[in-house]
Amino acid sequence: MTEHLISCDLHDYIEVACMHNYRVELVLKGGEVIEGKALDVLTSPEKREFLVIDNGGQKQQVELTQLHKMIALTPNASFNEVEFKTRA
Repeated sequence: MTEHLISCDLHDYIEVACMHNYRVELVLKGGEVIEGKALDVLTSPEKREFLVIDNGGQKQQVELTQLHKMIALTPNASFNEVEFKTRA
């Protein structure tokens, strides 16, 4: 079974964004851009992880392995931009 995960230090940025409900812009590997407030990280029964964001009153799940970049839009956030690389 080949499983691609994000590194622990990158996962920490996602946790911080959720803990502080940062507004973020997510750039996916396919080029799609999603903006919203980071809420939580969920793990599916298949062990896939998803970032849950609120984008205008609707919750959306984004699989962590699909993230290319996360940009903090909240003023004075503890990070500005994080680039994601998967590891085997």
